[in-house]
Amino acid sequence: MINQSLWYKNAVFYEISVRAFKDSNGDGKGDLCGLTEKLDYLQTLGVDCVWIMPIYPSPLRDDGYDIADYYSVDSAYGSLDQLKGMIEAAHQRGIRIIMDLVLNHTSDEHRWFQASRSDRNSPYRDYYVWSDTDQKYKDTRIIFLDTEPSNWTWDEKTGQYYWHRFYASQPDLNFDNPKVQEEMLNVARFWLDLGIDGFRADAVPYLIEREGTNCENLPETHEYLKKLRAFMEEHYPGRILLCEANQYPEDVRPYFGDGDEFHMGFHFPIMPRIYMALKKGRYEDMAEIMRRTPSIPENCQWCTFLRNHDELTLEMVTEEERQWMWKEYAPEPRMKLNLGIRRRLAPLLDNDRRKIEIANSILFTLPGSPIIYYGDEIGMGDNIDLPDRNGVRTPMQWDDSPNAGFSTGKPFSELVQGELGYQNVNVASQINDPDSLFRAIKRMISIRKTHTAFSGSSMEWIETGNPAVSAYLREHDGDAVVVFQNLSDAVQVAQIPANFQKTVLDLFTDHSFSLGTSLELRPYSYLWLQV
Repeated sequence: MINQSLWYKNAVFYEISVRAFKDSNGDGKGDLCGLTEKLDYLQTLGVDCVWIMPIYPSPLRDDGYDIADYYSVDSAYGSLDQLKGMIEAAHQRGIRIIMDLVLNHTSDEHRWFQASRSDRNSPYRDYYVWSDTDQKYKDTRIIFLDTEPSNWTWDEKTGQYYWHRFYASQPDLNFDNPKVQEEMLNVARFWLDLGIDGFRADAVPYLIEREGTNCENLPETHEYLKKLRAFMEEHYPGRILLCEANQYPEDVRPYFGDGDEFHMGFHFPIMPRIYMALKKGRYEDMAEIMRRTPSIPENCQWCTFLRNHDELTLEMVTEEERQWMWKEYAPEPRMKLNLGIRRRLAPLLDNDRRKIEIANSILFTLPGSPIIYYGDEIGMGDNIDLPDRNGVRTPMQWDDSPNAGFSTGKPFSELVQGELGYQNVNVASQINDPDSLFRAIKRMISIRKTHTAFSGSSMEWIETGNPAVSAYLREHDGDAVVVFQNLSDAVQVAQIPANFQKTVLDLFTDHSFSLGTSLELRPYSYLWLQV
């Protein structure tokens, strides 16, 4: 049995944009009461922990990641009391809730920044990074390449430049200021006292700036993050910190520290390689990055995903691979954004049920705790006519009634139309259909949860003599599962090494059989076999 304080090591996470999930009052925007209404659905699916995107007051220039007040809920979503009620209702169902903690920057409408830019002598001046010149920190890359010409923006009022790693409307906080460090601990305390189970910490590599560096992953950044973790361990044991650091695995490894920094870290680079593997019908790209993945402390875990609220990022691939991914998965220019692809899972995989299932099979069997992006469990589509990342943040498709059962009012966003629109793809039509995608994903989750093999962070690749077959052993705590996946659209034969030629149990059919010298696999099929 898994140690309760390590609950996150075998948990299934589910990411929600509250605005897009369920509207309870007919104003066209999803809210906390709407989410509360749908907790039974999440429980049915088998979700252990919900990650909710920012619900703080915000001018919404970056979908709430531009925070105007850290100590409040935006009235569009409800109130602090409604948040408390939602957390309690989730806990009653055995579901934990984590929130976004945006440490790196605020909105330019935050009162700290308003004070900072109003007067060079303001006590809040030093809450942000100001400079007489825009030539400092020149070795730092620009993240939002499509929109921002520089990481510095001129402020007319006080005659200096301020620093920002994202949009100019998101000035970076100055973590060299002890008051800022203390302030952010207070923010964490406020939400943990309300009962949330931890944070997904946004954009953590960028907290500190130093001349002559690329201003990412600096030792001083780690010092602060360790301080945050120690604070949580002391006052809120059992709550977690999940690290968003879009870096190669060896560069993410320091964010786990000696088990004293982050509990969890996203494994960004495996994600595009799952799509590469399916398009090429070969597993090497996945194997190469997993072999490069260092071991992590026993109390830590990776977090894996197929899609999320951002573009499918191609930052952690080579330039050649990026161009290839764009050609294969984003044939139309409007499908691209920054260094990525702004599409959802089902359209990326040609709405091919076999490909969607095998992608999820990979997600649920690789090392790490998986995160499902809301709607991907039913194969929801996207709307690439909408600007920026809004096309993958459309209202959840609950049924085929007008407005997809999301709202009785006019939804905040256009709904997805066509083959993947709500008339054809929705929860109501899938939840009781034994052959639906929803039921297939629910089954994978339920099998995964009963096997401790998946809660470790190690894996062993099995050589089958066939590059189209991804085969690996997952073993932990006396439980062993072998996974075979045919990544191609043709029947494939895998050679079985002698040490795996034994009796196995097919976890999906509960049928036992003897693995012989070879195994034939149907196109895009997957097997999870208990040894």
